[in-house]
Amino acid sequence: MFAICMQGLFWVIDDKRPRYILDDSLIGSNPGLGFRPISYEASSGALIWYRAANESDYRHWTDQLDKFLEPYRMPQKLPGGGKNQQVCDFDRPPQEGMVCEVNVKKFQPCTREMGYGFNRSSPCIFIKLNKIYDWMPEFYEKNKLPEDMPDDLKTHILKTNPKEMNQVWVSCRGESPADRENIGPISYIPNQGFPGYYYPYKNVDGYLSPLIAVHLARPQLNTLINIECRAWAKNIAYLYSHGDREGSVHFEVMID
Repeated sequence: MFAICMQGLFWVIDDKRPRYILDDSLIGSNPGLGFRPISYEASSGALIWYRAANESDYRHWTDQLDKFLEPYRMPQKLPGGGKNQQVCDFDRPPQEGMVCEVNVKKFQPCTREMGYGFNRSSPCIFIKLNKIYDWMPEFYEKNKLPEDMPDDLKTHILKTNPKEMNQVWVSCRGESPADRENIGPISYIPNQGFPGYYYPYKNVDGYLSPLIAVHLARPQLNTLINIECRAWAKNIAYLYSHGDREGSVHFEVMID
């Protein structure tokens, strides 16, 4: 009888779908942001510090990015060998059983071949939205953008092709006035948002989270710069209180 019950249980359990999802799960329904590279030393916290003229210094960070991006560069190592990945765009969402590829080889200048900009004192920091099973973003319309959204992001959205509006937008800036002065120009590669065709996440073999490379073109040297990146969708709540963050991520950059 026990064996029969266990067999019945195995029939019921879905190894792809969690038993509890979204608000019923421990991680909830409000995705956070993560960044790479990140220090493995607790004492360093969220600080990315290196000397641009010292190869061993910047290789510490670029080696981490190499490892993090390996599944993106070599999808054949993924479950299923990456054979169910397809090229997607806003006219071509993924077909049934397929997932959208993330081609990081086109992220110039934030590529492995270009050292992710670290050796030129213009590092690329990779941002991703944490995966939540079955979560689907609610997208902003051009005429209903939030008041606290940065003006440069609003301008970008207003210039966006209407059929490409379904994105989780991302903005990064220095946290203080001094940080904003020292951070220099920022570019977002390949775009300033995560396209909606990557969602919802269904735990399908071969799925990779979309990425945005935040390129700091000319940050002030010999200066600690505090940076916050925030995700924007109607159903992403933003909270920053006593060090607790929701809907955003904090990191620090210092280049000597």
